[in-house]
Amino acid sequence: MNRSTARTPVLALFSFAFGWAGLAEAQEPVNYRSDIQPLLQTYCYPCHGQWDISREANLRLDLAESAFSEIADGRYPIVPGEPGQSQVFLRMNASTAEDRMPPYSMGVEIPRDRIELVRRWIEEGAHWENVEPTDEAAPPGLPRVELPTAPFVIHTHSIPDVRVVPIVSGLSHPWSLAFLPDGDILVTERHGALRLVRDGELLPDPVEGVPEDVKARGFSGLMEVAVHPDFQRNRLVYLTYTRALPDGQGGVALVRGRFEGDMLHDVEDVFFVEPWNVEESPTEGLADLGTFTASSRLLFAPDGTLFMTVGGAFGVERDDGDSSFWGNALLAQDGNSHVGKLLRLNDDGSAPADNPFVGEAAYQDEIYSMGHRNQQGLAIHPTTGTVYATEHAVQGGDELNLIEPGANYGWPHVSYGRHYDGPRVSRYFWSEGMLEPAVLWAPSIAPSGLTFYSGDAFPEWQGNLFVGSMMTGRIPGTGHLERIVLNDAGEEVARESLLTEQRQRIRDVRQGPDGFLYLLTEENNGALLRLEPARD
Repeated sequence: MNRSTARTPVLALFSFAFGWAGLAEAQEPVNYRSDIQPLLQTYCYPCHGQWDISREANLRLDLAESAFSEIADGRYPIVPGEPGQSQVFLRMNASTAEDRMPPYSMGVEIPRDRIELVRRWIEEGAHWENVEPTDEAAPPGLPRVELPTAPFVIHTHSIPDVRVVPIVSGLSHPWSLAFLPDGDILVTERHGALRLVRDGELLPDPVEGVPEDVKARGFSGLMEVAVHPDFQRNRLVYLTYTRALPDGQGGVALVRGRFEGDMLHDVEDVFFVEPWNVEESPTEGLADLGTFTASSRLLFAPDGTLFMTVGGAFGVERDDGDSSFWGNALLAQDGNSHVGKLLRLNDDGSAPADNPFVGEAAYQDEIYSMGHRNQQGLAIHPTTGTVYATEHAVQGGDELNLIEPGANYGWPHVSYGRHYDGPRVSRYFWSEGMLEPAVLWAPSIAPSGLTFYSGDAFPEWQGNLFVGSMMTGRIPGTGHLERIVLNDAGEEVARESLLTEQRQRIRDVRQGPDGFLYLLTEENNGALLRLEPARD
């Protein structure tokens, strides 16, 4: 027998066995319980699970019925066997920070080998087990702080002791509040409910009559509530919200209805912002998200006209040729679009005859100012009558703008902000014909609600501007309230951060008829707070 011939079958068998074992080891199925669920719990559940530390989870990745269900337009979070059709994998694996999910933009990187595990797991069929989350794998970031349920005292620069009174809790991501003449308070919840607070109690049932076509997804949904100045006579309440459209897109709607018997009656359209083109988004299939973060605040002026912000001007063409996720930034400079504008309307939605662009063919009549990215706060100075607005930049360039009729505030051609992955949005901070901010935040604070204090309860704060902050420097768990002192020329002379230890996202701040300050915390279990003088 030839030795080599005799060895061949043995060697072949050994090689086959060894190769099979190596192949089996290399292709060992990904274990959901040990590999995937902890990854989702650490990086995804903060926004897409029961913890929900930063915003309302429009997609619960801790629930199988959500993780494998259609999002919209034939898109699914997880498609077994198809990573290229699974939005979870696509958003983890995207090449640019602005195409990825928020953890990347907050300095949190999912390791590449963990992303590869997600790809393999989906390819292998995305086997799922229902696993009860534990507290062992906490989400990245600061420990969560539970807001006290009993009144507590904070210390401030001008007033040594200020009492904070939690009025109600259990609100689902409240966005805005408005006071009724009888002392009741209306509060919007972003998922589409209008709530009523009466005698310090949250009524159990939402107000009926609110439109049912609210598109609540991501940061979209039901936003502002405002009461007509002549409410005692006409009973009119105004709302802004993201309206769902048949093609899967959305647009910002302004409606009004009569509030009688704790219900809204005869709700009618006042104004609707045209849905803008998002088909050229570099991440096809997620493009419609660009219409869903268009914040919209309302403010009645002393002359009865109504100011309305329209955000949604996201994304720019970068110098390195890399397009950001949304391509709508230049709409802020387009006079024929309402996107990225402050509008001024009559109470019926028509354009006042003295608006700055009325009659100009290149501009919509409703536009009052332009060049805005995403304004989330509006206030009128109690003595000068000047309009101020807070504006979200990307990061490191949030603004407080003193609004002048017909003015251009520069976005995206000029900006102090940076993209989420670091590069500057623009090489220019200022350009001829474009106004600079009155106040700049660097790092950014995600400014939201805005009010000038003019009451008697806090004489030391009269004339001060209060701004809600939802996070500082892109770090979750750093929300607070800011007090800004302006001189007679509208220039900043002092700034103070309040409620920093509570680390709540402050979505709205208003002065109440009693002269106290009222705040909304934009949390999964949101609260209505009252700031009043501390009493012995």
